[in-house]
Amino acid sequence: MVKKSKFNVKKIVLATSLLAITSAANASYTLELDDGDSLTFGGYIKIDARYMDGNIAANDYFYGGGTVLDSDINNFGIAANETRFNTKYTHGDVTGFIEVDFYGDGVSGGGNQIISNSSNLRLRQAYIQYKDILVGQAWTTFQNTSAIVEAADFAGPLVATAFIRQGQIRYTNGGLQLSIENPETYGTGGVTGDDSVPDFIGKYTFSGDWGNVSVSGLVRQLQTTTGTETGVGFGVAGRVKTFGKDDIRFQINAGNVGRYVGVTAITDVVNGEVEDSTSIMVAYRHFWNETLRSTIFYGGTTTDLSDRDRSQVGVNLFQNITKQLSVGVEVGNFDMANTASASGNTVGGSSNYIQFSTKFVL
Repeated sequence: MVKKSKFNVKKIVLATSLLAITSAANASYTLELDDGDSLTFGGYIKIDARYMDGNIAANDYFYGGGTVLDSDINNFGIAANETRFNTKYTHGDVTGFIEVDFYGDGVSGGGNQIISNSSNLRLRQAYIQYKDILVGQAWTTFQNTSAIVEAADFAGPLVATAFIRQGQIRYTNGGLQLSIENPETYGTGGVTGDDSVPDFIGKYTFSGDWGNVSVSGLVRQLQTTTGTETGVGFGVAGRVKTFGKDDIRFQINAGNVGRYVGVTAITDVVNGEVEDSTSIMVAYRHFWNETLRSTIFYGGTTTDLSDRDRSQVGVNLFQNITKQLSVGVEVGNFDMANTASASGNTVGGSSNYIQFSTKFVL
């Protein structure tokens, strides 16, 4: 005899960064199953209209790199690639979570602007958590997701933000988290695919009604053409309440953090030597009223061996039409000093942008 489950559908609001990193209120739908199990669906639909003016090649969002051109260009585009979907299944002490978005074109190809504008699915997260142990692909333990900026441009100043998802085994005990994570040496003069020792990461988060501050450290074995070297880095990040609903978010990352920070702004190894870097990000979010808010942000990264100096500034305004639907506009600038163009004719790139966003949280 097959037992039929009775579903009790209800809507819940989740105060977590699992479902989205840029909304004021994140919602999801939960199906209550038999025996206390539950199935949760979440995500959001986001549409961006973006205009760029400068000598950095057009892109959907700014990250830590980009192609510097020999002359300025103007570009306008409309895209929905940031749209994402996730689902979580809870069975007692066991939780399974999977999340995808539509930024898969860079790896496996997709449509084009001539006909379909198709985009392929991309796996963001897939993990299993049993009590205090998490295994699978998730945000790196090194980063503090609550410090990510609310922005129209995807995640704001990624150039100075700890921002990686990767395979790991993580242990959590209160504010303490320890993990071993997937190793990879990124840069010039390194040995590709020869990483045999996992990255070791520890983080402690101090939290309260005032917000939270985390302190992170990582130790890695980096591959060079002459052997291996130990890389050590640290990060301090947080989100602290100020006045009313306002908050300040910040990150300071330094040492041999390499690929963990800046989304290609920093390499682990340059010509066989381990790179040092310093990254600073700060953002202040102000609520004009219950539904209208603004964030002003800055992020910058400098490196010693590759002599990179990259930064992004921006300011935005978001209005919630309903609890789940918001619209916003953002203006800003992305700068890549000490960067030669593809042809080697110019040094340095800079582009201004204005971006309009509409977001519906599921």
